[in-house]
Amino acid sequence: MASVSLNNVVKSYGKVEVIHGVDLEVVDGEFLVLVGPSGCGKSTLLRMIAGLEEITDGTISIGDRIVNDVPASQRNLSMVFQSYALYPHMSVRKNLAFGLTNLKMPKPEIKRRVTEAAKVLQIEELLERKPRQLSGGQKQRVAIGRAIVREPQLFLFDEPLSNLDAELRVQMRVELADMYHRLGTTMIYVTHDQVEAMTMATRIVVLRDGIIEQVGTPFELYNFPQNKFVATFIGSPKMNMFEATVDGIGAVLPDFGTLALHVDDTWATKISVGIRPEQFALNGSGETSSTGTITLVEYLGSEVYLYVKLPSGHVVLARDNGKATHKAGDSITLSITASQAHYYGENGLRMPLFDEANS
Repeated sequence: MASVSLNNVVKSYGKVEVIHGVDLEVVDGEFLVLVGPSGCGKSTLLRMIAGLEEITDGTISIGDRIVNDVPASQRNLSMVFQSYALYPHMSVRKNLAFGLTNLKMPKPEIKRRVTEAAKVLQIEELLERKPRQLSGGQKQRVAIGRAIVREPQLFLFDEPLSNLDAELRVQMRVELADMYHRLGTTMIYVTHDQVEAMTMATRIVVLRDGIIEQVGTPFELYNFPQNKFVATFIGSPKMNMFEATVDGIGAVLPDFGTLALHVDDTWATKISVGIRPEQFALNGSGETSSTGTITLVEYLGSEVYLYVKLPSGHVVLARDNGKATHKAGDSITLSITASQAHYYGENGLRMPLFDEANS
């Protein structure tokens, strides 16, 4: 296992800078996920750690060794890509062993590593098959197994599940998380799917335009997003956002009225107030309420999501349990409690509640 340290890492293509002085510490043995919208720089950052991209400035260390000038083949890491890149004429066994054979590793050691990797990934019965005889999920297991047999100190994953269908993605998420707990090796995983990030990571790095917006556990990012971008990016479905004004007693929201808050001089006059779908109280008690019309109902079995048009025309998303019998056209009252909302200043940064600031 190994820690990874990025110190003021910059990446430029000509005059265009795409990674802007990133500082990041990856703890030995953790499962770190880099997440963000397309083009945010997450894959570029991963490829620089792997040694597949040169860095323009700064330093990257793996363990105690600065690896800026160390070739990818000498960094003692394995990388799993979006494409499976299996040799079609070789069996699964030979695909797993190919890299070790090229390293002239003793045959008994190759056999041991292939057998152990196959056991970890539960593909023992596939070892004599060719890639054309495998499903997409089986091919991805083999690609991951090819990385495992190297017994590296660091695993890198670049959107490895993006080619799989929805059901297989869920299954492979579980298997990757289980593999991490069994191996205990440091893993860095890139995805644009924040559900993957939330379900697998010990910590998440949220990137936007080559800058780190926030680093934290899934719990921290969901419950305490530090800026408006993270608040609306993390969470599925995403957070509802209201533009509000601050007066002497709290935040005044369109449709809902005043949320009583402890505010001081640090609060801007204009703020944004975020409410997650599950934070609305439906036809129940709350500090302030608004009645709207349901325009769409999404039934997901255990829960139902309601698109509600408020008097101002603003459409919000609220959640109810799957036994609810709402239908489009129904009137519904939504209530908000100030302590459950999220507040962001004009600069987009989180405005802590009085209890948070003094906890």
